[in-house]
Amino acid sequence: MPENKHPKCPIIGADSNIFNIMGIVSKTLKDSDMAEEARKMCSRVTSSGSYEEALGIIMEYVVPCSEEEMCEDLDMNLEQ
Repeated sequence: MPENKHPKCPIIGADSNIFNIMGIVSKTLKDSDMAEEARKMCSRVTSSGSYEEALGIIMEYVVPCSEEEMCEDLDMNLEQ
């Protein structure tokens, strides 16, 4: 997946439970019309061998950001 195709995802500052992060990422991917990628990501994460491996897989699908960055992006889009 090309880097510019990764949607921003507000996981910085979120509860660090891997299932919580996986849920946030899955929702972001689905909201970006990437449901198949969400399914693949969840499958890969749940079969990974460690927390670090699971995070590495997640980073292949999204660009991590904070809620504040998402709100700033939304505000900028509304101003245009």
